[in-house]
Amino acid sequence: MNPVDVAVPVSNVKRALTASGVQDTVRILETRVPTAAAAAEALGCDVAAITNSLIFEIDGAPLLILASGAARVDTTLVATQLGTRKIRRASPAFVLEHTGQEVGGVAPIGHPEKIRTLLDKSLVTQDLLWAGAGDHNSMFSITYDELLRITDAEEMTLR
Repeated sequence: MNPVDVAVPVSNVKRALTASGVQDTVRILETRVPTAAAAAEALGCDVAAITNSLIFEIDGAPLLILASGAARVDTTLVATQLGTRKIRRASPAFVLEHTGQEVGGVAPIGHPEKIRTLLDKSLVTQDLLWAGAGDHNSMFSITYDELLRITDAEEMTLR
């Protein structure tokens, strides 16, 4: 599969932010930030304020989990809470197909179709969150309440 034109996913995220009534806070960084640690260092924030957008596959459908960069998602716990036997990490091709964004740059919004979304309850302790904005160099800031609203996420304990 061809790499995504990076301008398109970031433009989609910017459009989704403003369409949902949230300020466009997308920042294009000088360095790639494909991990929570790299993003936190580039932004000068705690890694717990980084919101990882992780795509999983559940019964052939995408599941977006917005999790704190400071912890791993307990997929067994999540599967139990969802009443299913197993969720699995999606392949890069599956992620691209369902989000229009590449792994390492997935945003919580700006996808071709709405994706069922879970939001890590532990993120509520952060005054300001940072999330990927569609590519490896872009991030946007948002509050927990705004992120919950614009993603229509289900709040859940993920670890």
